Amino acid sequence: MPWFSQCPRLVSMPRLAAGLLIGLLPFGAALPADRYPDLHTDRDAFTPAAACIPAGTVLTEGSYVFIDNQTGLPTNSYPELLWRIGATKRFEWRIGVNYSVGTQGNVVTNVEIGELPVDGSTLYESSILYGFKLAVTEQQGLLPESCFIMEASTPTFGELFGTTPVATYVFGWDLPETLAFPSAQPWRLDAAIRYSYAEAETNWFSRWGPSVVLRMPVTDRWEVHAEYFGTFTQGLATNTNRPFFSPGTHYMLTQSLEVGVRVGWGLGNDAANFFSDAGFGWRW
Repeated sequence: MPWFSQCPRLVSMPRLAAGLLIGLLPFGAALPADRYPDLHTDRDAFTPAAACIPAGTVLTEGSYVFIDNQTGLPTNSYPELLWRIGATKRFEWRIGVNYSVGTQGNVVTNVEIGELPVDGSTLYESSILYGFKLAVTEQQGLLPESCFIMEASTPTFGELFGTTPVATYVFGWDLPETLAFPSAQPWRLDAAIRYSYAEAETNWFSRWGPSVVLRMPVTDRWEVHAEYFGTFTQGLATNTNRPFFSPGTHYMLTQSLEVGVRVGWGLGNDAANFFSDAGFGWRW
């Protein structure tokens, strides 16, 4: 068993990760705005980006997530590695790996981990993720830019071994340029609906994950966002309702390297008290 699974709280870890990322922000000389294109990372928020990555490129994303559950031990999830491989202008392949430990599942990121156990025992779960992302529409007036993501998560170690299929539809709009800060890109409003069919202790159940995020570029390198999302189950003996409010930010260190932090607070009795997510995106 890894040494870090013996540490019940690891409260200093999210603070340390956030501090390291914030400490990196001043580095790098200012460059023109067109030198810092948006990487469209999916880890930046619970709501994925509504765009595929360019053909012939690979985008590597990773995170460390800390979840302060209301009862029992916290959940620690890492490295949440995802490789997005651009196949065509409208299609990308996706493959990832992750490890999670805690008394409840990870329900605040794109990684799918089971809801159970909720009896205070510890859940150890490693998994692989695989699937694709397909661009569906481009923004034209009120018609949003949108994409469809089909993935599956298969545990490689842990208490639950059923493969979890996950379908996500994402759509969004670039807002009028009057809402942009000087020398920055327009604000953007994105929304998504996620559905997964997951395994519980005695049966399978449905999990829905609606979300909406307002992304606000401050400069050509720095963006902040505010998000509402939740996960809601159907088919469990006791269903859960876990809404969250989550602000976040990311910063472009180079043309191809992004670092970011997001935090969130639960808004209901079932939701975790707090979570933090520190990670990166690297395109090559």
